[in-house]
Amino acid sequence: MSDDSHEHNGHAKVPSRQRRRFPGISSRAYEHPADRSALVALRKLSGFDTVFKALSGLLPERSLRLLFLSDSVRVSDQQFTHLNDMLRDACYILDLEKVPPMYVNQDPQPNAMCIGLDEPIIVVTTGLVELLDEEEMRAVIGHEVGHALSGHSVYRTVLLFLTNLAIRVAWIPLGNLAVMAIVTALREWFRKSELSADRAGLLVGQDLRASMRGLMKIAGGNHLHEMNVDAFLAQAEEYEAGGDLRDSVLKILNVLPRSHPFTTVRAAELKKWSESRDYQRIMDGHYPRRTEDKDTSVSDSFRESASHYATHVKTSKDPLMKLVTDLAGGAGDLGGRVRRGFAGFAGSAGQAGSGGTTTKDRPADEPPADRPPTDRPSDED
Repeated sequence: MSDDSHEHNGHAKVPSRQRRRFPGISSRAYEHPADRSALVALRKLSGFDTVFKALSGLLPERSLRLLFLSDSVRVSDQQFTHLNDMLRDACYILDLEKVPPMYVNQDPQPNAMCIGLDEPIIVVTTGLVELLDEEEMRAVIGHEVGHALSGHSVYRTVLLFLTNLAIRVAWIPLGNLAVMAIVTALREWFRKSELSADRAGLLVGQDLRASMRGLMKIAGGNHLHEMNVDAFLAQAEEYEAGGDLRDSVLKILNVLPRSHPFTTVRAAELKKWSESRDYQRIMDGHYPRRTEDKDTSVSDSFRESASHYATHVKTSKDPLMKLVTDLAGGAGDLGGRVRRGFAGFAGSAGQAGSGGTTTKDRPADEPPADRPPTDRPSDED
């Protein structure tokens, strides 16, 4: 229990909190299986982090550090002291020895991120600080500290660099395709890393309802009296199970350009994990330690990831996943089911072509709505 003020590993003046602490916890304890298998493999590659850090001269990290140092407010004992207390408390609970610097950046868009190759830095926007209450903000800071403990900041920085590179070389057909293939794969991994960090936020805040409220506010703004957590989670259930094969394809297309899972999906995934045996074991003090990381098997991690995806496909209510399960089980009339599933596409196209309501075309030079600006990274948490 972190129930008294203390001084440990440089964490002085940490406020009193009736929360469990996890000494020596490995990030493997809370990482999503797909995230964990990728990280275990990367950590086993000799010199991998060294090569990435050698690229720091080519990456915009130094520029970003100077940018936040010069044009944001650094959290400390003198500035945003309540955030500083939360940050130190989060690092104490997850036993992160070195507290990363944190900045508050003037931006009305609720946002937070953890970046950096040599050392992680955490950035939160004023929009997020003004939107969330203390316990909701604690979960977000725990989320970012979880990124730091997992080492996600290294790969996030590379993702930001490659995303900007893809924009710059868009006029080179093959070059753009090659970079975008890497970016797409990194985004899929990164979406899973966000689920991992959500779990870390819950371990720090130890208040599931606060985590749910924070995600709900990010989706719907500061109108908590107009929202309901159970109804919000029902949206995730409807999203997962609703529609036909057309909707399944559209879900894939909608999520591909995103670095984060959809907010309702994150809430549902976090609630599911909070009810799992894995979470309860961690809360009871039974979890993998960092001292054991070097002995972790890459093949075992990949098998666990594959098993997770297989279970997800079998239990999913999504029409496409059901079709895959039926195909694996040898169900009959699959061809007919596929035709019926996609039959609506032709009808929709016919309605659109016969005077149906259409949306205004986006100008060719206008970026998609969720594309981050090129002069500053954006990764909402």
